[in-house]
Amino acid sequence: MNVQKTTINAIRILSAEAIEKAKSGHPGLPMGCAPIGYTLFQNFLKFNPDDLAWQNRDRYILSAGHGSMLNYSLFHLYGLGISKEDLQNFRQLGSKTPGHPEYGQTAGVETTTGPLGQGIANAVGMALAEAHLAAKFNKPGFPVVDHYTYAICGDGCLEEGIAYEAASFAGTNKLGKLILLYDDNDITIEGDTDVTFKENIGARFAAQNWQVLHVDLATRPDDVNALSAAIEKAKARTDKPSIVICHTRIGYGSPLEGSEKCHGAPLGADNLQKSKEKLGWEYPPFECPEEVFTHCQKAADAGRADYDAWQQMFAEYEEAYPELAEEYKKQMAGEKPNFEEMEAELFNFEKPMATRQTSSKILNLLAAKIPGLMGGSADLGPSNLSQMKDTDEIKYGEFSAENYAGRNLHYGIREHAMAAIANGMQLHGGIQAYCATFFVFSDYCKPAMRLSALMKLPVTYIMTHDSIGVGEDGPTHQPVEQLIMLRSIPGLKVFRPADGNETAAAWISAMSGNEPTVLVLSRQGLPQYAGSSKEALKGGYVLDDCEDTPDVIIMGTGSEIDICIKAKAQLAERGVSARVVSMPCFEEFEKQSAEYKESVLPSAVKARVCVEAACPYSWYKYAGDKGEMVCMTSFGASAPAGVLFPHFGFTAENVVEKALKSIENAKN
Repeated sequence: MNVQKTTINAIRILSAEAIEKAKSGHPGLPMGCAPIGYTLFQNFLKFNPDDLAWQNRDRYILSAGHGSMLNYSLFHLYGLGISKEDLQNFRQLGSKTPGHPEYGQTAGVETTTGPLGQGIANAVGMALAEAHLAAKFNKPGFPVVDHYTYAICGDGCLEEGIAYEAASFAGTNKLGKLILLYDDNDITIEGDTDVTFKENIGARFAAQNWQVLHVDLATRPDDVNALSAAIEKAKARTDKPSIVICHTRIGYGSPLEGSEKCHGAPLGADNLQKSKEKLGWEYPPFECPEEVFTHCQKAADAGRADYDAWQQMFAEYEEAYPELAEEYKKQMAGEKPNFEEMEAELFNFEKPMATRQTSSKILNLLAAKIPGLMGGSADLGPSNLSQMKDTDEIKYGEFSAENYAGRNLHYGIREHAMAAIANGMQLHGGIQAYCATFFVFSDYCKPAMRLSALMKLPVTYIMTHDSIGVGEDGPTHQPVEQLIMLRSIPGLKVFRPADGNETAAAWISAMSGNEPTVLVLSRQGLPQYAGSSKEALKGGYVLDDCEDTPDVIIMGTGSEIDICIKAKAQLAERGVSARVVSMPCFEEFEKQSAEYKESVLPSAVKARVCVEAACPYSWYKYAGDKGEMVCMTSFGASAPAGVLFPHFGFTAENVVEKALKSIENAKN
């Protein structure tokens, strides 16, 4: 038996069998990529099957996540916790083998992939994190952080714009321990890529400062030696990332080889049987010869030996550098400060400030206490105020190819890649990631923000210039529908604070939870309110109350709270009692008890006004059938902010009129 060839064919057949049983899936990639997955796992990937969370493991990402059966077949053969029964349950409810790789559902899956191209950017983030942590913690003779990041991608990944953004960033920063394995089979769902994709990919990557290598797996489909030599060359070149362009045949070994017909549908029983015959596979369904498992066990045992050697080295590191070793352990564990002990610093605002300014103050207070806090902006740092500022005690520095120890990142104008790179940094461990841009450009970040929520990654998104308050730049830069878009994403916290105290609460929430948080911040200066406090952590609270039962509840967020406060005063002059409720985070408010929510928004008070310079759709639940809205029902316009707010009805007088109307509504 040629055990190497048998193992590669085992990957192909197990994948095809699972897809056939599920009557759903993508057999083309795992059958064509089987030698790539085999070579990586057998000869290169550093992993310990007994501790898949080992901090110094190599990271492996299947960016072309539709080929997920490649992962599961590899995990099964190499002892990563996927059983024969798991393979048989491919794409079934609650199984360890979902249709696309899902972080947190399948041990060994480093990130959720499927939306093409994002896995490449995640890999860039992981390689960035490795470079940064190595620069901070490694000492001569003690390579505590020393691993590679590998990603397998396909033609579809490289057609997505995010791949170009991420590759450009990686090449600029010379992330040499990043290796991209490109399954170049010239096929997508619609057929030959010639109809859409004729560019010279090697030339593109070379222009972005990548090392470009080629391996012919189309005419020599199981040439593990050639692929191994290419990966060795990629590993040896650490001053630039590498792409290994693997020319393959989609669906290799099947009658549908080379055709789009095997991309996204099972082979069919007859074609599966013919594939087995062509590959010389004579074993029962989901069975492999014992020699294959014994062969794969050698790679697993090598990983265990690497793990043991690292543990011994780290024990010696602890003796030689005890303080640094302790900091490493705390940072990798994601340890946070006691925020209650910091309250005097965090909740300390007096003069009016834009919430982007209050955010900057809080960010810098937290950066001094959270060594792993790291991030930056998509070329808008001076506007987002998202930079960590050097002090006499701490020099944060700028991350670059010349200074991997720097904590301030410059992403360039690459919003989608920025957000996905931040996900990769967070996934790597040891980094508390944040990123920043204008709120209107959350449209560009949204696909990666959605995956942050799906994976429960506590990435912080700083989104400034939050409304028509942007002013003269006009409707292209004035977010209107973005709040409702982000509030609709399950598991994403969206904070739109009204002042400094609420901004502090938003940052504390972001640093305390296990879910992503968006900070939606103003460009223009806002007052500091006497009634604001850490109660904002509850998502909604009474900011300014009346003495008796309110006749009307006025609620809002952010800059519009000032209008609500002024409207309350005008209503009082008319003998109308109003309560002002600040609702900085709907998601956190909904987590509160029914009793608390009733205390803030008593159901007996039907008269309500919701005020927010954005689409009204978020508010109907809280407005009820008697409530009124002061919101945006159109795009904005180009004019000074002081002109736009009254132009679109954001005045105390208009809120008063809406309040009186709602009171009348409630009587009927």
